[in-house]
Amino acid sequence: MIDTIMIDLDGTLLQFSQKAFINVYFTELKKNFIKLDMDADSAVAAVWEGTKAMLLNDGSKLNTQRFWQKFAECLGLTGSRLSAVEASCDDFYRNEFNKAKSLFEPNDVPKRIVRNMASKGYDIVLATNPLFPLCAVESRLDWIGLCTQDFIFITHYANSTYCKPNPGYYREILSKINKTPEQCLMAGNNPVEDMSAGVLGMETFLVTDFLENETNTDITGFRHGTLTELETFLMSLPDVTRGQ
Repeated sequence: MIDTIMIDLDGTLLQFSQKAFINVYFTELKKNFIKLDMDADSAVAAVWEGTKAMLLNDGSKLNTQRFWQKFAECLGLTGSRLSAVEASCDDFYRNEFNKAKSLFEPNDVPKRIVRNMASKGYDIVLATNPLFPLCAVESRLDWIGLCTQDFIFITHYANSTYCKPNPGYYREILSKINKTPEQCLMAGNNPVEDMSAGVLGMETFLVTDFLENETNTDITGFRHGTLTELETFLMSLPDVTRGQ
C-alpha cells in the first residue's frame, strides 16, 4: 500500500518555465561572481561543468564534492579562495536568488497537496534533483509557502550521491527513509527524470502544466495530468492507518 508521496519541485510544485528560470538565475549568479572579482563567463562555464559532474555521479562521492572539485579544477581555485566562493554562493541563494520568485504565479495547490496529504497520514518527500545546496531549496520552498518541516526528507547536493534519472537516486532515498518502492508514488514534470522511479516499481504521476520533455518521450503510458488533477488523484487515495 502506498504511504509515501515523493514529489519534484521545479516545474511541479513550483510552477514556472525552466528556461525563464535559468535565464534569471544565471544573470544574477554572474553578478555574484563579478563581486568576487571573477570572470563571470568562465565561472558560469565552471558551474555547468560542475553540474555535469553531479549528473554523472556514480554514488562514490556526495554531489557537493563532485561539484566543487570540478568547479575548482576549471578555475584553478584552492584553499581559502575556494571556501570564500562557496560561502558567497550560499549567501547568494539566500538573497539575490530570490529575484527568480517573480517568475512564479501564486498558487495554493502545491501547499494544499503537501499539507493535506500529510494530514491523510502520508509521508512526503521532496524529491528535487539534488543539484543545489539546501539553502537554495529552502528559498524556493518559501516562494510557495512551504518549509523543510513539511517533508520527512529533502534531497539536496550535500546529502545525495546520485542525480535523476539514475535509479540510484531513488534507491538512495528509499534507503534513507526505510521504504520499499511499492510504498511510494513519485510525481514530477519530466518523463525521463521523474518517471524513471517506475523502473524500481514505484507508482508515478507525470505533471503536465510545465512539462519538460526534451527527448519527446511518449507520455501516453504514464498516468498524467495537471497539478490540479494530481491533487484530485492524491486526495482520492485512502487515509493511511499506521501501527496496525
